[in-house]
Amino acid sequence: MDAIAADTVCHIIEKARAYDAQVEPETDEEEEPASNPIDDEDMAVLEGQGEDSTEEELHEIIEGLNVDARAELVALAWIGRGDFTGEQWRDALGEARDRANDRTAEYLLGLPMLGDYLEEGLAALGYDCADVAEGRA
Repeated sequence: MDAIAADTVCHIIEKARAYDAQVEPETDEEEEPASNPIDDEDMAVLEGQGEDSTEEELHEIIEGLNVDARAELVALAWIGRGDFTGEQWRDALGEARDRANDRTAEYLLGLPMLGDYLEEGLAALGYDCADVAEGRA
């Protein structure tokens, strides 16, 4: 990785995991026939976290990266997702550059396991966030 630092990716991973924890999985209401509407309303109140800027902050971090860094981030996600292997880094990066547009943050935030994908992508390239945090990478 030339355009994005591993510690920046690790920070994005941390934020992405916080964001993923907030996003409710989509469910089909028909799958919950025993649901009680009164209890559902109570759960909505309990689950409400108020205003949380995690999504906005993550979006700003990604959009604040230069074009090359965003392409590397997308390539890492693809490697972590299994679309490419670590050995195919240059191919993944070339594909990410070819598909680059101004909706990179929206694309990445739409990946339900972004933090996991980025971590797996880093691992495939020989990076570990624990090592990065300790200054060994």
